[in-house]
Amino acid sequence: MKRVYLASPFFNEKEIAYVEQVEKILAEKNLSVFSPMRHPLDNGAKVGSRQWSIETFTDDIKHIKWAEIVVAIYHGNYSDSGTAWELGYAYATDKPVILVHIDPNGLSNLMVHEGAHASITLDELATYDFDLLPASFYSGKML
Repeated sequence: MKRVYLASPFFNEKEIAYVEQVEKILAEKNLSVFSPMRHPLDNGAKVGSRQWSIETFTDDIKHIKWAEIVVAIYHGNYSDSGTAWELGYAYATDKPVILVHIDPNGLSNLMVHEGAHASITLDELATYDFDLLPASFYSGKML
């Protein structure tokens, strides 16, 4: 069972709905998924405090290291800076990044899509082969 870290913003209902949709697809593929949205720290630290910040950062790093693959929900040039950081860290540690473009007609930042092993749509995720990990490149509008 491959280990996957799911990188994505989850700050509003739209983003949460996409996380839930991708989690379902990945579960159907029998992948072991760490989704930060599903694993908030429960250590008593106040959200937004220095302790919470350090421990959340450390836990996410631990799970990116644990993962064999990083799947990222990418909203185009609108992107969460934390998600972009996770993608850079994954790339720097030689983890293949599967970039799921939510808006294939939107703009993409070249630093994000060039760091991806595969750039696919949400529909393509359902048939993506996580055993073979085929590479694909972004060919849409970019910055």
